[in-house]
Amino acid sequence: MAKYKRVLLKLSGEALAGPNKTGFDEETCLGIARQVKQLVDQGIQIGVVTGGGNFWRGRTSKNIDRTKADQIGTLATVMNCIYVSEIFRSVGIKTAVLTPFACSSFTELFSKDLAVRYMEQGVVTFFAGGTGHPYFSTDTALVLRAVEMEADIILSGKSIDGVYDSDPAVNPDAKKFDEIDINEVINQRLGVIDLAAAVLCMENHMPMMIFGLNEENSIVNTVRGTTHGTLVTA
Repeated sequence: MAKYKRVLLKLSGEALAGPNKTGFDEETCLGIARQVKQLVDQGIQIGVVTGGGNFWRGRTSKNIDRTKADQIGTLATVMNCIYVSEIFRSVGIKTAVLTPFACSSFTELFSKDLAVRYMEQGVVTFFAGGTGHPYFSTDTALVLRAVEMEADIILSGKSIDGVYDSDPAVNPDAKKFDEIDINEVINQRLGVIDLAAAVLCMENHMPMMIFGLNEENSIVNTVRGTTHGTLVTA
């Protein structure tokens, strides 16, 4: 049985790229879509935010003005959302892509009322384009939309299966947390999400589950409360 009614799912750009490391891996995205379909069929309301790292990160080039670099990254998230939205549709999910700025007929302009209406209708709603402003990461956009949508929790699928006290790829003795308070994440600079997003979580008491996206059926298991990830409380 599902543990949550409305969730915000974060998919990193790297996750969408799969083993290709860049661009899209269709099989990876189809696997995600099939899991989300199970949840939608159970009546769970789902919003999605993607990163853009499979194409571009705001700090990729030191020769480009930061504002312009962030704008490129913002557009990368729009491409990702449009692509993943179509993959979701291919398995029978209704979707909508919303952006905080006009993108002609590619997307719809974000408003809370519209987004909530879509989610209540069982439409998986993609929040593309970040906050629409430079200097704010997709993590910040994720928390912002989760708070606006009054989501029960943020589900953040990563290549790592939770929160550790140090990088497990570097330190074989790194300790994994089953549960940790957002204040400790901030104080210890654990890098789960950027500082602005972490403070937004703290101020609005928005919990987050960090889990390994590559684990079998990880999204479904996380919603059911049987994940092996880390619960970040707020």
